[in-house]
Amino acid sequence: MTKNEFIMDCPLPFNDYDRVLLAHGGGGTLTQQLIERIFLPAFGNNPLLKRHDASVVDFPSGSLAMTTDSYVVKPLFFPGGDIGKLAVTGTVNDLAMAGAKPLYLSAGFILEEGLPLESLWKIAQSMRQTADQAGVSIITGDTKVVDKGKGDGVFINTAGVGVVKAGMDLSPASVKAGDAVLLSGDVGRHGIAIMAAREDLEFETKLESDCALLHEPILTLLSQGIEVHCLRDLTRGGLASALNEISQVAGHPILISEDQIPVREEVNAACEILGLDPFYVANEGRFVVILPEKEVEKALLILKKFEVSGAARKIGQVLADPGKSVRLNSLTGATRIIDLLSGEQLPRIC
Repeated sequence: MTKNEFIMDCPLPFNDYDRVLLAHGGGGTLTQQLIERIFLPAFGNNPLLKRHDASVVDFPSGSLAMTTDSYVVKPLFFPGGDIGKLAVTGTVNDLAMAGAKPLYLSAGFILEEGLPLESLWKIAQSMRQTADQAGVSIITGDTKVVDKGKGDGVFINTAGVGVVKAGMDLSPASVKAGDAVLLSGDVGRHGIAIMAAREDLEFETKLESDCALLHEPILTLLSQGIEVHCLRDLTRGGLASALNEISQVAGHPILISEDQIPVREEVNAACEILGLDPFYVANEGRFVVILPEKEVEKALLILKKFEVSGAARKIGQVLADPGKSVRLNSLTGATRIIDLLSGEQLPRIC
């Protein structure tokens, strides 16, 4: 094998080093080894292989959507996913919520000195597999290394771009009185799965994060001509925060019914023990759709065709009276306000 060749699926060991050194971020030989032995095999595509400071790609006609996010989850590997899968999934999902077809991602890595290179290899491969499932390419990136004890393994920043049909507006400002609120599935699983992995909590059945790509059901709704007013994925702050953010912009209260919101038994039990409300716990594979009541039946038929949204249901509606709140019809028959989360329920969950 020549000096500049690399094996597309080569396993570790990684020459004489099995852990990240400060020199891996110094721009020299070890930086090139990271690029050639881990990142290019994982993400290799024509724009990236040009090895330039920026990648240039052609876009089809339409509007451009762009998003960026950073991922600092602890632990790096958890039931149902890892930081690499989470980074790609989160960015693709944010694009999908704008009605965009995801196309390209960037990836920035902040690595802690001492991180096992085998762990970095697994994370990069997970990112590649998730990107392949989403039909996107990781076309540019960056790597920095910080001193041991200053980075907690690895932090990842991703940015994504996609194209949106001209004139499409799926923002909270488009929400109208009388609209229905649909939820794609059970809530609270990601945050509790992370907490369980971090604190060694045990459940009778295995609890996994709901981390999943959401672009397929969303793009199918839009391609089938469903009149969608707003989309939002339920990440930090969970269902309650997402609906409050929408209500704040829309200027109308949102009423939801507790008996229509699925929460797994293990999640409910863990929330009771930890003093948490599952409606505020983070998700990484759930979303809400707000649309006219006349579109509900057709939209649910489409959503139920996909595994990630197979349990979709109507959970509430947008009220006509003015206001900026989320109201819950509880199981006891009382109505209470679901306010914005104050503080952070579960740190380091994404």
